[in-house]
Amino acid sequence: MADAQVTCITKPNVHSTHEHITHLGNPAGNWMWTREQVIESIEAKTNTFYVLDPANGKRADIGVVRDAGKAPYVRTYADGQWNNNLLSLSQCPLK
Repeated sequence: MADAQVTCITKPNVHSTHEHITHLGNPAGNWMWTREQVIESIEAKTNTFYVLDPANGKRADIGVVRDAGKAPYVRTYADGQWNNNLLSLSQCPLK
């Protein structure tokens, strides 16, 4: 199982603070996956994904949230709480 750091995201509206993430990636690692690929990988336990808080360097693992009636989405989990660390990441560069 690979442990992959996510350093950027893609969402339809760059300035939206709540819009769904479509892709996650790490340009230094030369990868970018769709949200669906990341969800599938997490649930199959083939990979783990995380972000590092730039302020304190703490790790926040990425998990899958499934709310009734909604499409599954990814969110970070640290210190026993779900949070929005992913939405604060930079936009991934276009390939």
